[in-house]
This record gives sequence, C-alpha cells and structure tokens, in this order.
Amino acid sequence: MFTSIRKNFITGFAVMLPALITIWLVKFAVDKTNYFLLEPIADFLRPFILDSAILEYIAKVLTLVFLVAIISLIGFGTRILFLRRFFSFWEKNVSQLPMIGKVYGAIKEMSHAILGQSKSIFTRVVLVAFPRPGIYAIGFVTSEGKGELQDKTVSRVTNVFVPTSPNPTSGFLLLVPEEEMIKLDMSVEEALKLVISGGIVPLPERVTIKKKDGNTDN
Repeated sequence: MFTSIRKNFITGFAVMLPALITIWLVKFAVDKTNYFLLEPIADFLRPFILDSAILEYIAKVLTLVFLVAIISLIGFGTRILFLRRFFSFWEKNVSQLPMIGKVYGAIKEMSHAILGQSKSIFTRVVLVAFPRPGIYAIGFVTSEGKGELQDKTVSRVTNVFVPTSPNPTSGFLLLVPEEEMIKLDMSVEEALKLVISGGIVPLPERVTIKKKDGNTDN
C-alpha cells in the first residue's frame, strides 16, 4: 500500500511540476515586464495622458508591441543560426558521400567562382577545338595531366573542362595537348558569365585572344 501511495505521489508531482514551473515563469515574466517596460512607458506617457484608464491601456499596448518586436528579432536571429547549422550539417554529410560528394564539391566551387566568393578551381580560360576542328569552345583548365593519363599520351596534356550552356555544372572533360589550346586573357568569372548567358553578355574590350601564330584579335 505504501509503495502504491509513493508511486501515485511521484506521478502526481511529476504532472504538477511542469505546470507549477510554467506558472512561476509566467508570473516572473509579467513582474519583470511591468518593472522594466510597463511602468517606464506609463511614466513617460503620464504627462501627455491624464486619464489613468487610457494611460494604462496605451502603456499595455505599447508594452505588448515592444515584446512582440523583441521576441520576433530573437526568433529571426535564432532561425538564421539554425539554418546555418542545418546547411553546415547537411553539407558536411553530403560531402562525405562517395562520388556525390565530389560532384557537390565541384558544383559548389563553380558557383563560388561565378559569384566571385572564393578562389576558383579553374586556373585559366582557354579555347579548344571542340566538338571538331574548326569549331571552338570555351574551356577551363583544372589541372595538368598526371599519372597514367600522361604516361600513355605522346604530348603533354592538360585537363580542360568544357561546360555546357546555359548550365555550366555539366560538360565534358577533355585532355588537350598544351600546344593545341588557345590561351585567353579573360577571367574565369567573365568566361562563366559568357557561357551562362549563351554569348549574350559581351566580352570586355580589353580581352584579346592569343592565336598560335603570335597575333592577337581584339
């Protein structure tokens, strides 16, 4: 019997404790709000409003508006912090996935290059004959050919990424001999804008194309 009473008491106490804490917190918040907000606002308005009932009503309304504004600002800041943590957590997990992580990292770097937020994974911009000789495509040098790819080619090759337009996140990886590339003076950001716009965005006048014969076209 004693055991049953003890269990019932603990259960009842566990049920009542959250309600008691809530009531105490609400009373504490109301008292502090009256002390820090309501009374100062009422004192400020008292010289302008003689009717005490109207004064109290306006003071309570202004106090409520002030509290809503403060809570909204806190919520906005918390939401931003939460979203940043969420995306950081999501990005960290995605980057660890086989293959998908590599693709995601490349797309992220490409978007940063487009927006100019960080150093691009592309080292320079070139023209390559693609998809056939006589037709040229804009390419981005990613790295020099190494390992088996270099050992089994006669010429020294360079890894060049040729993006599709208007979506530069897809494209073709070409291994191009250095002597068959035409170097361009434009920046990576300028070239990406040109690709994304489908050629609508004009090139700056300062950009020149260096031909293999040494001459340049403006």
